[in-house]
Amino acid sequence: MKFQIQHRTSYVFDSPVHLESQVIRLRPRADAATQLLDFAMEIDPLPTVRAENLDIEGNLVAMTWFHGATTHLDIRTRATVDTLVTDPFRFLIADPDRTLPYAYPTEVGERLRQYRRAPDAAHPTVRAIAIDAAHASDRDQASFPITLARRIHRDFTVEVRAGGAPLAAEETVAAGRGACRDLAVLYVECARAMGLAARFVSGYAYADDATPGELHAWGEVYLSGGGWRGYDPSRGLAVSDQHVALAAAAESADAAPVSGTYRGDEVTSRLETELTMRALPAPS
Repeated sequence: MKFQIQHRTSYVFDSPVHLESQVIRLRPRADAATQLLDFAMEIDPLPTVRAENLDIEGNLVAMTWFHGATTHLDIRTRATVDTLVTDPFRFLIADPDRTLPYAYPTEVGERLRQYRRAPDAAHPTVRAIAIDAAHASDRDQASFPITLARRIHRDFTVEVRAGGAPLAAEETVAAGRGACRDLAVLYVECARAMGLAARFVSGYAYADDATPGELHAWGEVYLSGGGWRGYDPSRGLAVSDQHVALAAAAESADAAPVSGTYRGDEVTSRLETELTMRALPAPS
């Protein structure tokens, strides 16, 4: 599917501030799942220096530096993308031992170390959810990720929370509800509790042209033979052609669309966002 995305992120301050370096992760990821056809970004105030870099996770980020005081930071992006994955289950597990908890081959496990945890490191309530999903999937590596996404979708209420970092996984379990980013963190920690490498993804998910857009979050799991595969616990499904990833990272903070600080005395700020994601007609 082809989508046209317009996204505005604005930070408004009640008195002038000096912006420190800002890291912007708002360029859609171009990979086997998504072709980026067009992209533009406008930043106000205009950065003194802007550099496009690949971060340690492989995300393309814009590093920006500013001079002087400002009462706002306004970032506007426009993108056209073509999403290519229509069957998210089109892969084969390469390892004959698919049983959970899973142990990667030594070399692969070392390379994935930052995305993994010791199975007993998970909070007991988080581990209990992981064990339940593992039993329901017959402890099968290929079946577990979608089973887990569906279980979280079934058992937790999705709510909207405009700002703030994701909750810890055990806090979401205790609340029985959470924003998409909270459920994504819970999903990642449950997958890690079964030995799987998992990471947090920020991006966009299409609903329909009439629904106001919002930033979305989900998880990715590294499967032997399948590579990184996305699963959305807020929707209870495997990620396919209606999701557009911006950034992925072992820790949610490293996939935040915008991160940075500012200097000012007793300053309060507010975040304003506007997002439209429109499906483009297929060529006739």
